[in-house]
Amino acid sequence: MITELGHFALILAALIAVVQSVVPMIGAARRWPGWMAVAEPAAMLQLLFIGFSFAALTYAFVTSDFSLKLVVENSHSLKPMLYKVSGVWGNHEGSMLLWVLILALFGAAAAWSGGNLPPTLRARVLAVQAAVSVAFYAFILFTSNPFLRLAVPPMDGNDLNPLLQDPGLAFHPPFLYLGYVGLSMTFAFAVAALIEGRVDAAWGRWVRPWTLAAWVFLTIGIALGSWWAYYELGWGGFWFWDPVENASFMPWLLAAALLHSAIVVEKREALKSWTILLAIMAFGFSLIGTFIVRSGVITSVHAFANDPERGVFILLILAVFMGGALTLFAARAGVMEAKGVFAMVSRESALVVNNLLLAVSALVVFVGTLWPLFAEMVFDRKLSVGPPFFDAAFTPFMVGLAIILPLGSVMPWKRATLDKSLRLMAPALVLAFATLALMFAVQTGRSALGPVGLSLGVWLIAAAAIDLWSRTGSGGAARLLRLPRADWGKATAHAGLGVTFIGIAGLMAYDVEDVRTAQIGQPFDVAGYTVTLQSVERQQGPNYIATVAALTVARGERLMATVHPEKRVYPVAQMPTTEAGIASGPWRDLYLVIGDVQANGGWVVRTYIKPFANWIWGGAILMALGGLISLTDRRYRVAAGARRAPVAAVPAE
Repeated sequence: MITELGHFALILAALIAVVQSVVPMIGAARRWPGWMAVAEPAAMLQLLFIGFSFAALTYAFVTSDFSLKLVVENSHSLKPMLYKVSGVWGNHEGSMLLWVLILALFGAAAAWSGGNLPPTLRARVLAVQAAVSVAFYAFILFTSNPFLRLAVPPMDGNDLNPLLQDPGLAFHPPFLYLGYVGLSMTFAFAVAALIEGRVDAAWGRWVRPWTLAAWVFLTIGIALGSWWAYYELGWGGFWFWDPVENASFMPWLLAAALLHSAIVVEKREALKSWTILLAIMAFGFSLIGTFIVRSGVITSVHAFANDPERGVFILLILAVFMGGALTLFAARAGVMEAKGVFAMVSRESALVVNNLLLAVSALVVFVGTLWPLFAEMVFDRKLSVGPPFFDAAFTPFMVGLAIILPLGSVMPWKRATLDKSLRLMAPALVLAFATLALMFAVQTGRSALGPVGLSLGVWLIAAAAIDLWSRTGSGGAARLLRLPRADWGKATAHAGLGVTFIGIAGLMAYDVEDVRTAQIGQPFDVAGYTVTLQSVERQQGPNYIATVAALTVARGERLMATVHPEKRVYPVAQMPTTEAGIASGPWRDLYLVIGDVQANGGWVVRTYIKPFANWIWGGAILMALGGLISLTDRRYRVAAGARRAPVAAVPAE
């Protein structure tokens, strides 16, 4: 009965979304307050019904209701409770239900917090958001219904994909969806502004918190996915340029560009057309990511579905919303005339360079991701584009971004002098060059990536600290704590990027790998560490059978760690997984993986020494924390030019 009610609530939510997408839009065009006012209660009701629908599906998974087809295909009675719950979105149909739930959540948040928006803009934003929801409700109801029953329920289910039975993967998709769907709000603001014919400083202030929230969620989601790949897959890497990894990375790059571009709109009323275009494209790349994950056109361990029919439906959604928005953008380009002028050397110019580097980086990732598909379709050739291409093509743009970011943050608006900014940043430059010289001096025969990456990381961290201190003026330390939270957030996020640079450079340039057959009780040396395989045992898990090794790592006479890597086999899914044994430290990780038993009785053991590994995710945490700190700035909560009176819009052509 609860399942049927959940299905009914899903249909009601879809109908409410239709009303929300049509009535307020007509009301805004006709200036009918009553029709515009429909948007807010409709957004709240939509959230209520889709929330109930999602809760009903969750109940079916938690209670192992095997009369539901989706539960049979993605759950099992012996599965731990955490993975019963995460199984709700660990599949195509359930993940799409989570997608529309988050769409409704953002719509309701906009309705609740949009009191400072002009009534026509608020109505149009909520109507556009609802139109996106309508498209995905149709996608779910016609191609991906999660509430289908089975005539003859089995005794038990087929279990969830073992790779997804991990805490990191339990929380990774919801955070990514919060980021993906959060960008639908910036899209809605962009389309609403184009319809209104007005993009000004107030619009820039309104769109920034939504962009920042989406970017923070994407940062957390990408970091969780990278962390999971590092410790779960057993290959010792944190990023493989997998197509689905790239699908989340492209919107993150564009959201970062949009975030910086919106600052220029807010402060100087410049870059209006570029900012609107970024808002459209950021959400467009979120839809492209959805297509990649669910269409089956590209093979990936992350893919949710392999169904061309569903892929065509998503392509249709992409064509309608992106095509419509870009057509509207072309028609309205004339009303987005920039008011602010600025010199070649200024903060605005630095932000333009910042935007170009981020946008071109996203384009490089896009081309590298889809080129194999294009080559197969057009040239009938099977190609593989892997890490060597991305490392060579993507890295220079990130180096340029790291160089320009600190300088741009201390330049004044409108007009600046480069020598003054360089003098202010002199201590950070000296420290960065000292790091570069030191690393080149101590390394032999290694890549230049390590010294360059480490020095750029130091440059970003030191420059963020100098930028923060420079804002205190004559107030010194006493004024430091009274600085706006947005300043603290920016400095924290930029420093976090520097920490991540150090982590990536250190791990990629200085890691050590050793693969050998080890006998129980016989030590072997790896990069100054003594590793000993103490034992290998067979253990029974709740829904898997594990081969668990005990390995000790010592340095000289000092025992550094004892780790327990595992090889698991899930009998129901008939699938093995690897659990690495990791002894983490602030300067390096000791990373060990147990392999198969050999004919001589030994076991394959892979040992990695991973310098600065945790700095990668520590930097991501700092970046997300910086975004959260900025979101608490009261200027985001106070109406920026809160002009409640409607402003005359340019007539529709």
